[in-house]
Amino acid sequence: MDISVQEITSVDKEITIKATREDLSSKFDKAYKKYRAQVQMPGFRPGKVPLGILKKRFGKEIEMEEINTYVQEVYEEEIVPKHEPVGETEMVDLSWENDQLEVIFKIGAKPEFELVNLEEITIDTMVHDVTDEEVQEEIDRTLERQGNWEEVEGEATKESRVTVDVISLDEEGNPVEGEKDEDQKLDLRQDAAKEFRENLAGKKAGDVVKMELGEGNETDRFEMHVKKVEVMHKAELTDELVKEQSNGQAKNVEEFKSFIKSQMQEYYDQSSDDIFKQEAIDAMTEAHEFDIPEVMIGQIQNSYVEYAKQQSGGELPEGFDVEEYKEKMKDQAVREAKWMFISQKLQEKFDDIEIKPEDIDEQLTVDAVRFGATVDQLRSYYAQNPSQLENLRSTIRENKVFDKLNEEVTIRELSKDEFRKKREEQNQKSNEEE
Repeated sequence: MDISVQEITSVDKEITIKATREDLSSKFDKAYKKYRAQVQMPGFRPGKVPLGILKKRFGKEIEMEEINTYVQEVYEEEIVPKHEPVGETEMVDLSWENDQLEVIFKIGAKPEFELVNLEEITIDTMVHDVTDEEVQEEIDRTLERQGNWEEVEGEATKESRVTVDVISLDEEGNPVEGEKDEDQKLDLRQDAAKEFRENLAGKKAGDVVKMELGEGNETDRFEMHVKKVEVMHKAELTDELVKEQSNGQAKNVEEFKSFIKSQMQEYYDQSSDDIFKQEAIDAMTEAHEFDIPEVMIGQIQNSYVEYAKQQSGGELPEGFDVEEYKEKMKDQAVREAKWMFISQKLQEKFDDIEIKPEDIDEQLTVDAVRFGATVDQLRSYYAQNPSQLENLRSTIRENKVFDKLNEEVTIRELSKDEFRKKREEQNQKSNEEE
């Protein structure tokens, strides 16, 4: 047997295993003896089938089975300990011709790099304290959800909801046959309804309004036949409603305000934590330059395709271009892989990280709320699925890495509006680059 290694890049290797029939003969002999004892053929007593007949009838299958076992053994005993592959190893080729075996593996190697000075890393995070005005806005939304729309005979205002039939028009202003949408409800209070609000305010049931949206060849022309004008009647903020909306945690209006404020603050605090993690990943991956094994990138790209398949009910949509999608997601795959290596490096740096029983209890409590299960149900699930328990421990370990990062990097706190503006600028820049 011979094993040769070709260095493709600093993290990509091609390993070739070569062997002859002589290398495999002992395995073949044992396999034939085993199958000879098991095979039953007409005219021969059990275990007495001539070896020549056995080889003629089943030799190819028996030998290929042994070859596959041999290759797996060589991989696990010779390649894994010496080269420590990362990601999923890819078997490029396996051939058995003229008593010569040749197998080619493509493996990934762990990249070598040093962590940058963490104090030089600046990470933006959002800090927001919920105001009384925001609490009142949320209460108003709650009262509106519990309220009802009432039809009125008067004209529509910017606070109305209008029901219309929409008829598409051609460039000459004539109705387009078959293009009519009936009973479309337009809430004129919404920001997205600004142009409709300008055209429908002051109109009442029975009026017809013509509109144009867009410019040039992208212009849509249509007319709206107003059928109904409604106004919102919000629910009354009573102690009974308060108890219902808070699941009994608030008994009166003042307690409800405190309840809403704590719920909103918890949401913003969690959002701030999630934002910090994403910003930390972005900052750390941008600050470190190293190669990622191609097999690992491919593995992550394939996981994206599988996720897309799951989101589509188990089958990819008709016309879905897998290769185009994988190429589109390559940058994200590289980013995800880089963070995996950086996170491992950080765990080595923060060698005082340890997972305590109370850490698992805390994570189970969080997951129970997220998945709508009880803590005991999750404990039972992890007890029956040890591999998933290790995933849980990995999640806890990575959260501890983020906690350590929070202590060492430079944090730049942004208000909710500042952070929203930053995100809008990033999205605009990304769209321009595309």
